[in-house]
Amino acid sequence: MKFPYGISDFRDIVLNQYCYCDRTDRIPALEEAGKYLLFIRPRRFGKSLLLSMLANYYDVAGKDEFKTLFGKLKIGKKPTPLKNGYFILKWDFSCVDTMGSAETIRRALHDHINACVKRFMVRYRRHLRIDIEIDPENAVNTIFSLATAASETQIPVYLFIDEYDNFANEVLMSVQRDNQKRYEALVYEEGPLRTIFKAVKSSTTESLFDRIFITGVSPVVMSDITSGYNIADNIYLDPVVNDLCGFTQSEVENVIESTAGACGLKERDMADALHMMRVWYNGHRFAVEADEAVYNPTLTLYFLKSFHKFRKYPRKMLDANLAMDAGKLEYIARLPKGGQMLLNLMREDRRLAITELADRFGIREMLTEQGKDNAFMASFLYYFGILTIDGLTRAGDVSLSVPNLVMKKLYVEKIQIMLLPEPSDRDEGATAAKKLYQEGDMAPLCEFVERRYFNVFHNRDYQWANELTVKTAFLTLLYNDILYIMDSESEIDRRYADLTMIVRPDMRRFTILDILIEFKFVTLKNAGLSGEQARKLSQEELRDLPPMIREMEDGKTQVRDYGKALEKRRGELRLRKYVVAALGFERIWWEQA
Repeated sequence: MKFPYGISDFRDIVLNQYCYCDRTDRIPALEEAGKYLLFIRPRRFGKSLLLSMLANYYDVAGKDEFKTLFGKLKIGKKPTPLKNGYFILKWDFSCVDTMGSAETIRRALHDHINACVKRFMVRYRRHLRIDIEIDPENAVNTIFSLATAASETQIPVYLFIDEYDNFANEVLMSVQRDNQKRYEALVYEEGPLRTIFKAVKSSTTESLFDRIFITGVSPVVMSDITSGYNIADNIYLDPVVNDLCGFTQSEVENVIESTAGACGLKERDMADALHMMRVWYNGHRFAVEADEAVYNPTLTLYFLKSFHKFRKYPRKMLDANLAMDAGKLEYIARLPKGGQMLLNLMREDRRLAITELADRFGIREMLTEQGKDNAFMASFLYYFGILTIDGLTRAGDVSLSVPNLVMKKLYVEKIQIMLLPEPSDRDEGATAAKKLYQEGDMAPLCEFVERRYFNVFHNRDYQWANELTVKTAFLTLLYNDILYIMDSESEIDRRYADLTMIVRPDMRRFTILDILIEFKFVTLKNAGLSGEQARKLSQEELRDLPPMIREMEDGKTQVRDYGKALEKRRGELRLRKYVVAALGFERIWWEQA
């Protein structure tokens, strides 16, 4: 089997017989949805391949290849009347350089559009009756010239714009001091992006562009250019297209079965691989009414390519190409109360309820105090795939959660940097974590949390205090996707263990330990102590406190029961079980159960 990791050319995939999950049956629904569509999905989610498939389907110059490309696919058996009926004009704004001033970006944008029109002229030279004039100084004039030339042929134009917001988002997220001014210069008043979209809109009113399909990561830019382009049908929240980009559970199972058969792998190997992919890559749901979550396609192909070629999982479950999404968490962390929201998502079973997803918010809302409530921040993270819809609450609110362990890793890493900004502190914490999973020694880790993290938790910026606070601290230090399947709040016999670290199947050859930890928390008030008094307690005095004794004994009972159920479910484990009890944000007592 051949997996098209990093390949977004539909023609290449079909002709070279790469693995392809057929989405051509959605073409009729897309035609019915409207002529001017906006489709939003996170980065690296297959949007470019979708556009490539549609472009090949509608391309008037591809009539002779239709049977070759689509004959074995669903749409090939029952094509729509519009097949091979359009000139295809495609812009890819991810190709536009974001460096430099607004004028430099304007120049790069116009150069890109002109280059795309030149390719258009070459592909359709046999159809065109009049020449298209390229204006090197103003691509808007070029657009109108193309539309006029196309109108003389009676063949309509289908415009595809890939990553329409890419360069604008890059400017927005950049660390340059003038990023807000550069962004506003691009999208407001007579900015180049606004001007381009006004030209596109004008071409539709004169029937020069018959259909337009735009992809992007968020509606932020579209919100800012609304008056320039207010004709788009937003289809990205429609359950019908929930899996338009992304793989379903059954598709992943079928590919794993085929791979396992071709490689002579055992049924247990296949089951382990499916479990790894499900917990790391599944979980994205883009519509409230969607029946099924989908897998991130890029990460899925990244895993399958390694699994098929080397008979083992990728060493790192997070593809480096997706790590750039951490910058979106950095943006949220910089907002007032943004850091608190990220922490809450790690402690409240990773869920956040909002009344409704925001679908209209622009740069002014993002860069000013206005609009920075949880709904705004959660919606922003949803569009970038770092949160996902997991249903409705009993009150009818939209429930959002961290979709999978890959995205959770991004949160954990950001929170660790947020709480431990000094690299030397993070290195010390990593060394203490190794002592636990390599030797079973919990003492260095507890000492580090007590000495370093508890000072941070006294900060008034973080207004929460219970066992989940302590769990978050330990999670940021212990998270390891190379060696472990990490999870917090794992369901075990309808109950939940605080933190489990199960060695990955492909890493069991090493001597590292499986870890199960239960966290307990006693407030200073319940212990009848002040912070100063708690800090002065000896270890023996700490262990003699009645509230601490009760929590420790309760924790031991829980972790032993969880451990038995876990070992029964997963077979032989090198399982070490611990209870970590905190007295306020002052002291820690731990024991192995």
